[in-house]
Amino acid sequence: MPKQQPIVVEGTVLEALGSGLFKVELPTGQTIICHPSGKMRMHMINILPGDKVIVEMSPYDLTKGRISRRVLTNTSDSFKNKKK
Repeated sequence: MPKQQPIVVEGTVLEALGSGLFKVELPTGQTIICHPSGKMRMHMINILPGDKVIVEMSPYDLTKGRISRRVLTNTSDSFKNKKK
């Protein structure tokens, strides 16, 4: 039987919990507990409350997830203005 694909959604980090866990709010209003993926831990990517993240959830347990990436906000316009 083939493995089921994860559900991928975008969410907002609400708070950092202990042991590398984060509370993330999904666009539906549901809050889930997430941990960062191994590559994020390996490269020491910082995740702070208020960050937008991409979350992968198993179709079997919709209360837990894995943060696969942090979505960067477009701040290039404000950087260009400060540089001048």
